Amino acid sequence: MSIEPLADWKRLSLNQITTDRWSLREAVEGCLRADISWIAPWRNKVHETGLAESRRLIRDAGLRVSSLCRGGMFPAATAAEREARLEDNRRAVEEAAELGAEALVLVCGPAPNRDIDQARQWVAEGIERLVPFAREHGIRLGIEPLHPMYAAERSVIVTLGQANAMAAAFDPADVGVVVDVFHVWWDPELYAQIARAGEQRRIVGFHVSDWIVPVPDMLLGRGMMGEGVIELRRIREAVEAAGYNGPIEVEIFNQAVWDMPGDEALALIKQRYLEHV
Repeated sequence: MSIEPLADWKRLSLNQITTDRWSLREAVEGCLRADISWIAPWRNKVHETGLAESRRLIRDAGLRVSSLCRGGMFPAATAAEREARLEDNRRAVEEAAELGAEALVLVCGPAPNRDIDQARQWVAEGIERLVPFAREHGIRLGIEPLHPMYAAERSVIVTLGQANAMAAAFDPADVGVVVDVFHVWWDPELYAQIARAGEQRRIVGFHVSDWIVPVPDMLLGRGMMGEGVIELRRIREAVEAAGYNGPIEVEIFNQAVWDMPGDEALALIKQRYLEHV
């Protein structure tokens, strides 16, 4: 019987939302205790701690930053609001650069009205305007498509194909895509789109969790790896075959996981990562 190859243990990155009750300091210290080498901070946690102190904590611990979450949210009802959101994205780029992040994740935003096509145009325009600033700061932008159930409130970019098409307007060194299994596992074009992203080395991030049946909550319903129906190892191998060998973020929105003692959650993450990713 063939044995499926395990994911490289040292590629595991703690996406900070998975231990949402922890401050950035606590997450850094938890990673050290768990021998996790990568972390993906969220901007609200960085702001609570302070950017300079966040940078110091991460660097003193010897951790590497797989990504900063999040930029995006480009669509808005007025030009002034869209300009304000672009300015916030510039601040996110500066924060990502200061932290030494591999990429800034873009959750692109919903339509402020019923015009979803217009909203997608605003996303494209926002990214186009952000690219020169991100390039100056050495930050690569990663468009993350979200599951279609989030189209009305979080992102009008809902398939990897859409993300690939939008990224294709830009140099791969500037803009790529993020493959999050929770959002894309269902897509009949998934493997073709992963291969398409690989042709230009567009994949800038890979996130894992699981899809529980039934989904217990629309937002806080992600499962620990192995609890659901996603073919995690198959997707991981496809992403690697497409040329991505960077960090693998465990990103879980789940109240039960958040309520666990942080060190207990990290121990379970390590176990499930090795068993299922």
